[in-house]
Amino acid sequence: MILKKIIILYALFLLTFTSFSYANLIDEEPFDFEKMQHEITETSSNFNSLPDLNSKAAIVLDRNSKTILFGKCENESKKMASTTKIMTAIIVIENSNLYDTVTISKKAASTGGSNLGINTDDKITVCDLLYGLLLKSGNDAAVALAEFSSGSVENFTNKMNEKAKELNLENTHFVTPHGLDNDEHFTTAYELALLTDYALNNKTFYNIVSTKNYTVTINGIPKTIKNTNELLGNLNGVYGVKTGFTNGANRCLVTACKRDNFDIICVVLGADTKKNRTQDSINLINYTYKTFEMFDLKTYINNYFNEWKKSNLQNFDINKAKNKNLDLQLQGNITLFPIKKDIKNNIITSVDCNYNLQSPIQKNTQIGTLTVNLGYDTILTYSIINTSIIEKKNTFYYL
Repeated sequence: MILKKIIILYALFLLTFTSFSYANLIDEEPFDFEKMQHEITETSSNFNSLPDLNSKAAIVLDRNSKTILFGKCENESKKMASTTKIMTAIIVIENSNLYDTVTISKKAASTGGSNLGINTDDKITVCDLLYGLLLKSGNDAAVALAEFSSGSVENFTNKMNEKAKELNLENTHFVTPHGLDNDEHFTTAYELALLTDYALNNKTFYNIVSTKNYTVTINGIPKTIKNTNELLGNLNGVYGVKTGFTNGANRCLVTACKRDNFDIICVVLGADTKKNRTQDSINLINYTYKTFEMFDLKTYINNYFNEWKKSNLQNFDINKAKNKNLDLQLQGNITLFPIKKDIKNNIITSVDCNYNLQSPIQKNTQIGTLTVNLGYDTILTYSIINTSIIEKKNTFYYL
């Protein structure tokens, strides 16, 4: 009798443990978002102070200038869980016909963890699999797309790594299309932000990750799925991107948020709980918009440069030139730039130029640089080029 009870208890333990381990791969736990927002507001009145994060690594990247606005261990290698599917989606979108029909293999259907719920021999379009991949975080969809796009998971991950190399993601490596734990499968918060920035430039990817609910069709039967991204539709300006969770990676979240002309990507990796990752993301987004403002650097620099030309063009000496009609222009990405509100008056602009030139001068020759400093930090540098041709005097000219 005692032995029987021990066997039953042991069986219950195994069942509970197995269920717990499997559930940890599924990112579905509900929570009260409004309550969390209230808690954050109550405890974060001073947004100018750096957020205290639970996440092991994090970053906020300005999409316009590619400037890092906040970083915590942003260059350390971390497991990325289902944020992997950002790369998976891009490889498929760039190399497949979205309206092709996929027949699901046994391998894809039996993939563990979070899933779309597809079975062996089911038929579904590439487009619907992408929604299942990015909204429902379907590992089964990831394998199905990899097999359809490249013939095998191995061939597909080779393409993922080739793309990472193309994007100069030197500390990123892929082994799977779904992100289940593997020691050789990793990225950094910074490189994941760069990858996301690239992916969001693709209209198809953008449209999918910004969708809250969607109806896929499996074997002609409709099925409505919901986005696992808890910030989408709940936090002002959020328009994507991807959640993630495994036992090895813990909670991960990549968020894209745009308010007015200020567009950012926020990445948190390795949070202990779903609530932690959500709090960290909200705190980082609130901190960014409270602390920084978008500065119209284009207008500022053009005004400065035009005033500089008025005062300095006559100071150039061009040896043996037929004419001295310099046409100076700036070369560089003159753009909007995020600047901390409390130091926005500390912008210092300077020009370093050679005023003694030798003819002939070819078109688009660089003759100096314009540098923009914020305090002691150089934020942008532009080339000053001459867009006209300056010919040299020859013997016939003197005759």
